[in-house]
Amino acid sequence: MITINEILNNLNATLVKGNKDTLIKNISINSKNVGNEFIFIPLIGEKYDAHDFVYDAYKNGCRIFLKDKNHDLDFDSKDVSIIEVEDTTKALGDIARLYKEKFLINYIAVTGSTGKTTTKDMIYSVLSSKYNTLKTEGNFNNHIGLPLTIFKIKDEHECAILEMGMSSFGEIEYLSDIVNHKIAIISNIGLSHIENLGSREGILKAKLEITKNFTNDNTLIINADDEYLKTLKNKELDYKLKTFGFGKDNDLYCVEYKMYETGIDFECIVHNQKEEFFIPARGKHNIYNAMAAILTGIELGLSIDEIKKGLLNFKNGKMRLDILRTDSFEIINDVYNASPDSMRAALNILGEYKQNRKIAVLGDMLEMGEYAKVGHELVGEYAIGNSDIVITVGKDSKYIGNGAIKKGFNEQNILNFNSNLQVIDYLKTILKKEDVILIKGSRGMKMEEIVDFLNNYKI
Repeated sequence: MITINEILNNLNATLVKGNKDTLIKNISINSKNVGNEFIFIPLIGEKYDAHDFVYDAYKNGCRIFLKDKNHDLDFDSKDVSIIEVEDTTKALGDIARLYKEKFLINYIAVTGSTGKTTTKDMIYSVLSSKYNTLKTEGNFNNHIGLPLTIFKIKDEHECAILEMGMSSFGEIEYLSDIVNHKIAIISNIGLSHIENLGSREGILKAKLEITKNFTNDNTLIINADDEYLKTLKNKELDYKLKTFGFGKDNDLYCVEYKMYETGIDFECIVHNQKEEFFIPARGKHNIYNAMAAILTGIELGLSIDEIKKGLLNFKNGKMRLDILRTDSFEIINDVYNASPDSMRAALNILGEYKQNRKIAVLGDMLEMGEYAKVGHELVGEYAIGNSDIVITVGKDSKYIGNGAIKKGFNEQNILNFNSNLQVIDYLKTILKKEDVILIKGSRGMKMEEIVDFLNNYKI
């Protein structure tokens, strides 16, 4: 709980109406999801202004309201409280920071061009073997979603893992100012959002905003096999740096691994000791994600046995390299999002199916800007050896075919279509029993339409 008075004392806010001692027990940005002792925060987006729904929130039982200085709220009711702020979206973050300070728990922040959600989920699996842990759900990793996640913290929680996404400079810095986390993890520096950030050096700079408030009491955990992140090893830093990878110069490194249908066995050197781990996930890239989780667990005092137990409980998120088996074939459903790095990881998993015909259905990677052509061609190069047929859908994905052809891929087995419906119609003509089909593209391509078709199609 917080009081209106706490908001007045800690934010640039004015009490327009009501009692400053009023208790706030919950918070909502949805006028339908409110009740007594809720505060309704009306956000202003590109296409809407939630101040328009304040009276709906009142009808649904809400009696405490935030508003910005450009809106007037007229209530006759004496039990209503109204707080005025400069910007309701900023106030959401400020109130989250205020609420967070009530809990003396460990906060862990996770970011990266690809793999941040899976890394977060693996860290959650590890820490949950010892601590009551909260984590970011879904895509609640921005200036709205992160504060809403913080409001879910309860007295019983001992850790909170908060994912931080970004598309421009300053966004992770803003989130870091809210959280002031003890530990941060950066999974890699890829090409995601390069359209806004200009270069991978720019992406590195934006990701490192996660260390803005760091001192000697804080730890940054990085994948030091990444060519950009490994440059931090040669710098004088104001915080502790822990590294993982396959290189022997890392604090934690993998020396051997074996892939199975059910997951991966891998061995790491931990504190000069060889330890065996298993994760119920496929793909070499998931070893990196697991190593990030192992180091986080060590930093927070977990034993190796507790870490091993936690990794066994890991579950892949929906539409993220989700393996679906039907009576006819196997589907690798990875349609949540796409970048050149995540495309390569998905194609590598497809390539593990040595005995089956492998079909890659790949859609446009959005937000690539001037790097669209080279980024898609790079994906085509990854297709060599990992797929037998490449089917692309979208405007830029035709460059995937160009990249594959340059590397010697059979041009007859590369097809490009304009829509998911055209892809579906073509698949009906070529699918065979026991085929393995990878479906991957940016979220805006809506390639789950193809997954839904495959899931219900019988040969």
